[in-house]
Amino acid sequence: MARYTEAVCRLCRREGLKLYLKGERCYTEKCAVDRRTYPPGQHGQGRRSKPSEYGLQLREKQKARRIYGVLESQFRKYFKEADRRKGITGENLLQLLESRLDNVVYRLGFALSRPEARQLVRHGHVDVNGRRVSIPSYLLRPGDSISVRDTSRDKARFKDLSELLRTQGTVDWLEVDRTNLSGKFVRFPSREEIDIPITEHLIVELYSR
Repeated sequence: MARYTEAVCRLCRREGLKLYLKGERCYTEKCAVDRRTYPPGQHGQGRRSKPSEYGLQLREKQKARRIYGVLESQFRKYFKEADRRKGITGENLLQLLESRLDNVVYRLGFALSRPEARQLVRHGHVDVNGRRVSIPSYLLRPGDSISVRDTSRDKARFKDLSELLRTQGTVDWLEVDRTNLSGKFVRFPSREEIDIPITEHLIVELYSR
């Protein structure tokens, strides 16, 4: 399947905000959004017209896709599942995206960005309920446990991780064991606990056209 492999800072500039795709770089003065506040491309600094209603809806969908690193076909499947479930479709959609394994690894603090978390999962460094899972899109359920594999903890990437985790906070819907580099998916987060700048009802309106 095709995946975006070019400079991810262009994605942040296109959306006009930090999507935190580069880890530590996003928190420094090297961040592209801070240095160049206009969209990429030769027309980026030109005069832009007011976006249409469809344009606003499309931008919200693209923003969500890029934050979570999801392909269009995957995103559409998440929306169909969210629409099928009881409750508010937009909130269901965000809960599904937040329950992806790569996102939870990032939320636990085992990676500095979602792309890095995706790489850790794909390289087989993560266990779910004691078994290795190398599928970033694996959807977790309440009660599932997540941990760094025993055979991976001696690698340079994880040696100082427990010390780094001491300085980081965590979210209420996850439990973190910093000493053993493990965690638990306690429950699905409420909308108020999902701290991403997405207006999800615009995405629902887009797919309901």
